[in-house]
Amino acid sequence: MDYHLRCIECGRKFYDDSLYTCPSCSGLLEVVVDVSNADFRLNGEEVRVWKYYSLLPVKIKPVTLQEGGTPLYEIRSSKKTELYVKHEGLNPSGSFKDRGMTVGISKAVELGKSMVACASTGNTSASMSMYSARAGLKAYVFLPSGKVALGKLAQAMMHGAKVIAVKGNFDTALKIVREICARRGIYLMNSVNPFRLEGQKTIAFEIVDQLGHCPEAIYVPVGNAGNISAIFKGFSELKEAGYTDSIPKMIGVQAEGANPIFRAFMEGKDSIIPVDNPETIATAIRIGSPVNARKALKAIYTSGGKVIQVSDDEIVKAQKLLARQGIGVEPASASSFAGFLKDDEEFESAVCIATGNLLKDPEEAVRVSEKPVEIDPDVELIEKLL
Repeated sequence: MDYHLRCIECGRKFYDDSLYTCPSCSGLLEVVVDVSNADFRLNGEEVRVWKYYSLLPVKIKPVTLQEGGTPLYEIRSSKKTELYVKHEGLNPSGSFKDRGMTVGISKAVELGKSMVACASTGNTSASMSMYSARAGLKAYVFLPSGKVALGKLAQAMMHGAKVIAVKGNFDTALKIVREICARRGIYLMNSVNPFRLEGQKTIAFEIVDQLGHCPEAIYVPVGNAGNISAIFKGFSELKEAGYTDSIPKMIGVQAEGANPIFRAFMEGKDSIIPVDNPETIATAIRIGSPVNARKALKAIYTSGGKVIQVSDDEIVKAQKLLARQGIGVEPASASSFAGFLKDDEEFESAVCIATGNLLKDPEEAVRVSEKPVEIDPDVELIEKLL
């Protein structure tokens, strides 16, 4: 397919796939694809990431675990909005990151790389470890020490990654891994890598494929801010290619304790002031200096969207409400639904992106749930409890 890289700051074009940032101004790069190459049909059939191969910048047979095709569940709520949850927790590793990794790891193989690395709050490391194992690549994971949910740590370890716990938060780990990758020629798999975000834009393709139309609003949990910008890019490409005539409002949702993009939005700014010590129960979005903040804010402003902040209590309440409808998600995933519930604006239709599975953070689920009742094996005593 035809594509090139373009700096979002200075606009310069590049044709070197090994770049992450602009050599001239250090701005973030984005992949610009020729949408005239699109040759898929949005008919609700065989929905997977690689159905949309014609708009994905990979030149080889992809490294895939049959990711994508995640269900779109209609959700009951007190609002009149026709609401759906796109459950990305049902991807192979249990999160939306698999969409990015199938493209990112495929690009690593295409470029002849033998080693990949990432900093992570958990989901990126789990996904990268799985896909690098599939591709036969050596994986290095840098995690903030003591800040990663057990389910995610277990995945990275089981799939054979070298796990390095860094004393500090995610932002510290990312700074270190970027330097290590530059020194050692290791392929970086964080969302600063523009090819990884290309896989994540397929969330937008699938939503239109499954719904048959473009919803009015998309609620997205925002941590490092790659996903909301990628989804917006996907909708933009669909419109440019003539598949839709509209783009949804992109509504980012951040936790109160990790809210630099919310603060920037409230002040009408296009860049953030980092939060030095981010804290929230939603570990997947516990990020104070999101790399893709400028991309995310551009997506939000351009689409006429907004940013909402939610408390940890609101996140847990939303997580439980989804669970009562049979949808098990980790706290960060529930933040999108919490944002929908908190939003005063009503829409005809909206989709909440649930980014990760409930089992990603089983300790939190046990902690916030009603505790099991322990009782003697006496039928009459048990009947009294029913």
